[in-house]
Order: sequence, then structure tokens, then C-alpha cells
Amino acid sequence: MRTIVNKTFEELAPGDTVSAERRLQTGDVRAWSAAFGEVGTLAGPGESQVTAGIVTAILTALVGAALPGPGSSIRATSVQIKGKLPIGAAMTARLVVREKRSDQAIVVLDGQCTDPAGRVVATSILEVLAPTTRQQIEVVEHRLEGLIECCRNLKPMLTGVVHPCGVDALAGAVEAAEAGLILPVLYGPGAEIRRTADLAGLDLGKCRIVATDGPEDAALKAAMAAGAGEVAALMKGSLHTDVLLHAVMQKEAKLRTGRLISHCVMMSVPTYARRFIISDVALNIAPDTDQKRDICQNAIGFARALGIEQPKVAVLAAVEMVRTKMPATLDGAILAKMADRGQIVGGIVDGPLDLDAAVDAEAARIKHIASPVVGLADVLIVPNIEAGNMVYKNLAFMADAQVAGLVVGARVPVILTSRADTAAARRFSAAAAVLYADALARDPAILLPETAE
Repeated sequence: MRTIVNKTFEELAPGDTVSAERRLQTGDVRAWSAAFGEVGTLAGPGESQVTAGIVTAILTALVGAALPGPGSSIRATSVQIKGKLPIGAAMTARLVVREKRSDQAIVVLDGQCTDPAGRVVATSILEVLAPTTRQQIEVVEHRLEGLIECCRNLKPMLTGVVHPCGVDALAGAVEAAEAGLILPVLYGPGAEIRRTADLAGLDLGKCRIVATDGPEDAALKAAMAAGAGEVAALMKGSLHTDVLLHAVMQKEAKLRTGRLISHCVMMSVPTYARRFIISDVALNIAPDTDQKRDICQNAIGFARALGIEQPKVAVLAAVEMVRTKMPATLDGAILAKMADRGQIVGGIVDGPLDLDAAVDAEAARIKHIASPVVGLADVLIVPNIEAGNMVYKNLAFMADAQVAGLVVGARVPVILTSRADTAAARRFSAAAAVLYADALARDPAILLPETAE
């Protein structure tokens, strides 16, 4: 949650300004186009209503969030498109108070959007009825750019990148380094890594290479380095996930905690104004109740590390009632009671809950489900890997969700990159790892809290 405080009409003065960066993805434009029936392309200035709509939305959102802020009412807007939207790059939106009209408490704002090179994408004039009293609102975090913002005051994290011999894997590490998130230590055959970098035009200036003989050797050496505190996180390169995790779980690596490792992914969906976590969508195939307890505790630690103080956890099933012939409903009820008894700590756990009740308060009301979790779930615990993987991929590939995923439960976070991951997903996952490792350094109980036995 973050608090937004407004500026009243009396406090505003000509020249007051505010700006924000927005990184638009192709999926954002596609979602807008689908919602409003615009099928054109962003071919050039003035040739698409989508451009005007997106710019207007960004600038008016900045009015409501910052200048003047909560309580503002937009009376009129005009937008002039001057260039293409910088898809995949940061666009800067800026508002400046041009004048005040005291007779109506109206402020006139000049708006402008520019691309990373400073070229003007659009200009705007907005007439806004400014608030006359102080107001503040609590806003639930939504977009995953907030993860990167939270890393700005943290040092780049030493990260062991395991066998990055493919372009995608190596680019993921380099991009995260360029974003100031990590300092990559590349474990793999040096000549092959350099050859891959040369072919892809990647700069390895911020990377150190530790020579290894192959994927298994790279995984073990990186895991040993993590266990010795030489790197604070691991990142998967061009090797199979099971090879990396096998090394992580070796006793000599000193990364085991006695708890099951599991995968957590934070997601932000354009049509749902809360970001949330799903687990486990990638590792544990058909976890039993005890394993789900660990999955649940891991997810709570992940959520807390990423800024959710007391996560609300929904244990999902097909129905919200306990049915003895439906094991997922029994798991939900048992895990909820384990949380009541202190066997799972740090969050509020309820189950079984079906997905609609977990994320939609109105659905829960219609079904007469009373719970502090319904409609507000921060964490969704899925019954098995098939259910989780399908929900995850549906949201990622059909709903243009932003994603940030880690393997947790070991003594360091493990970033699992994929050839299908976008550059944004790699950055968000790296940011999640930085925040998780920082939380572990400050409070080891995030990983291993004291629970009742």
C-alpha cells in the first residue's frame, strides 16, 4: 500500500510540476485496442486513436495521483499527438500548472509526454477543478515497475548466472545489470560466453566470468559460491532447471533450509487493480498437504519481502465448501486451521476458496462467504502444477500480465529465466530477487520464521 496526498487549490501555484515514467509494452497497446475497438496500428502521428487515448489516460491518471491529486475533477482536456509511442522504453509524462482561476477553483495544466530521447510524443491542456480540502487515499500496489523503484536505493546484487551460453540467457543478465539491479558473475565456458556476447552485440563490461567445464560444473560452482556468501542470488542460464536445482540442493552447497523449495510468481494483470502471487506453477507437481504448508509459508515470505506486510492467502479449489472426495478442499481447510494454530505464520490463510471468491468481493458476497481473504487475496495457492501453470500462462500470454518469478525456500533466491520471457519479465524477476535477498539480510525470519510444531 502507498499513501497519496493531494494539493489543495490554495497550495497550488503556477509553475508547480510533477512527472512520472511509464514503460509501455506491446500488450498494453493491444489491450487498449481490444477494449475500445481500435484495430489500427501505431504507424505515425495522428494516425491512431489508440495513441491519443493512452496519452490522455496517462496524463489524467497523473492528475488524480499527483497534481492536484485525490479530489480533483477534470473538466476539459485536449491532446495533440506529435510522435509515436515509445513501446518498450520509458516515456516521461509531465504536468505543469499554467494558471489558476480563483472564481471557480480551476487550474489549467500543460501536459507533455516525451520519449527517452526527449522527443515530444504528445502535448495536452487540461482544465481541472482542484480540491479545496486536504485528502489522502491508500492505494494498492499494482504495476510491477514498483519493484524496480524499490530497488533504487539498494546496491546492485552480486548474482551467479549459471551457464549463460544462449543469447536470451546472457541478454537477461546483461539487461538486469544495465538496469542497476545485479552485478553478474557468469559461471560457464568463457570462450563460448564471449562468442555469444559478440554475436548478440552484448557488453560484458559489468560481468565477471568464472570458467567451468559444463552445465553441471557451472551449477555446482555457482551454488557453492552462493552457500559461501560470494553471491547473493542465482540466475538460471542455458541449462535445464533440474540441473540447477539439483546443485542448489546438494548438501555441500549449504543452501538447504530443511523446507521444500517452491516457485512463486508475482503478477500484475491490466484488468485487475491488485498485484498478486501464485504458487506453485513450475516445480512441485502434485504436492501433499505437508508440502503445501511449505509452499504456503514460502509464498508468505516472498510476499513480505516484496512489501506486503501481512499477506492474505487463498488456498484454491474448484469449490469453496469442504468435499471429502475433492482433496484440494481438504488441503484448504487443513492449511487454514494450521495457520490458526501457528503452524503457518506471517499471513492470514483461508481455504478452500474458489478463484472468483478469492479475487472478487462481489462473487464472495453472492456466495455468502465471510472471510478477511475473499476479494483481497495477495497469494493464491494452487492445487497442483497443472492448475497453476495454466492460470499463469493464461494471464501471461493471453491477458498481457506482468510477471516476476523466483524459486524460494533455499538460502538465496533463484531467478528462473525462460526463452519465452520478455525483457520486462527478466528485469522484474531480478528486482524481486534483489528485494528478497535484501529482506533476508535484514530479517532471516522472512525465510525461516518460528512456527508451532
